[in-house]
Amino acid sequence: MSWSVKFLPEARKDLKNLAGNQSRIVSKALDRVSKNPLPRNEGGYGIPLGNKGNCDLTGCNEIKLRGEGLRAIYKLFRTESEMLVIIISVRESEEVYDKASERIIKHGI
Repeated sequence: MSWSVKFLPEARKDLKNLAGNQSRIVSKALDRVSKNPLPRNEGGYGIPLGNKGNCDLTGCNEIKLRGEGLRAIYKLFRTESEMLVIIISVRESEEVYDKASERIIKHGI
C-alpha cells in the first residue's frame, strides 16, 4: 500500500526549483519512499529526526539523496496514510532543519 504524498506549497516550489533532472530523481525517490515511509526503526525508509539544534523536528523523517546532495524532510499522518513533504534542500546545509522547523510552525503541523 502506498501512502499518498502531499507537499507544503514551499516544498512544491523547492521541487520545481531543482536543477536539471534532480526534480525527476527526487520525485522517483519520494514515490519509492511512499511505499514504506515509516522510520527505519519500524522497518521503513525514513531516518527519524528529533531536536536538531534549535529545531524540534520530532515526528519528522528525512531521506537523503547522497548522489544528488539533497535531502527531503517529511511528516507522516498515520490516521490518513498520508506523508507530507515539508522541505527539499541541499544536504550540506544545516539550514534545512531551521527552514523545516519554520514551515512546521507556520502551517501548524
